[in-house]
Amino acid sequence: MIDRRSFLISLAGLTTGILLPGCKQKRSTTTEGTSSDRLGSLLPTRALGRTAEAVTMLGVGGWHIGRMSERDAQATIEVALEGGVRFFDTAETYQSGDSERYFGKFLTPKYRDKVYLMTKTTARDANTARRHLKGSLSRMKTDYLDLWQVHNLSSSEDTDERIQGGIFDVLLEAKESGKVRHIGFTGHARPSSHLRALDKTDIFDACQMPINLADPSYESFIEHVLPKLIERKIGVLAMKTLANGGFFGGSQHGEHGNNPKVVPDLVSIREAIHFVWSLPVSVLITGPDNPLHMKEKISLARSFAGMDEEQRKELVAKVAAMAGKRVEFYKA
Repeated sequence: MIDRRSFLISLAGLTTGILLPGCKQKRSTTTEGTSSDRLGSLLPTRALGRTAEAVTMLGVGGWHIGRMSERDAQATIEVALEGGVRFFDTAETYQSGDSERYFGKFLTPKYRDKVYLMTKTTARDANTARRHLKGSLSRMKTDYLDLWQVHNLSSSEDTDERIQGGIFDVLLEAKESGKVRHIGFTGHARPSSHLRALDKTDIFDACQMPINLADPSYESFIEHVLPKLIERKIGVLAMKTLANGGFFGGSQHGEHGNNPKVVPDLVSIREAIHFVWSLPVSVLITGPDNPLHMKEKISLARSFAGMDEEQRKELVAKVAAMAGKRVEFYKA
């Protein structure tokens, strides 16, 4: 367990500067001051770290898109776009590339100029990373990525091995060539993997990690990593905001289950999701199972009006006793 008072004090210093309804961007603005493009009104945008980019506060998780039928994948993508979402996440490993193929079929042909598109590589050597990038660009039918990330750093040793394998060098190479605009890294098992990456280099524009109500009470990314990201002005991509199904009693990737439930037994989906947006995250990446789930998250984004320190404290305390590997089972 972390020191609760210290945790809350640290949050107070982090939640300024990024929680803006809009920021500098290339898109047009209506007379009411709502950011929009040719597809319609956007969700509120937030700064992506030290880049000059503004991203919508809600993004679509590609692993969930990849396991859908083609019909549902297309419908979910269209619902997201209609609802004002412009951030789309995937990885070359998801469904052996099928998630990227869905984006290449239903997203980029019509909407590439309006979306922020990212994917990731699991490569452990430079040649494999280059091959992954080439394959990702081909499957998604685009000649550049907005963000390319090292996928799933699992430990300090894993981070060191990726560096030794030349993966970080290939990311820089891709950025310098123009095939990639921004670079980052991800992981969900141990904060130490992220801390090692931050100790070794300052090349990254973004970092993706678990951020949810249970996290502060066990192996906390919020407590240990988030302050360093904000200090360096690295964009924060929040994932596993409902513990990848763990809040619904699940114990495996993206599934609900029969374990004790955080939602709805202790908190509501609204409370859990709004907690994440009350932190200095650039985007919350949601994993919808269907178009209705996508609509629900869009509605939660539009209704977000902030959350004060006391509210955060109460919510974290409600789930603290359940925190740990049983809820965040991916923290191996």
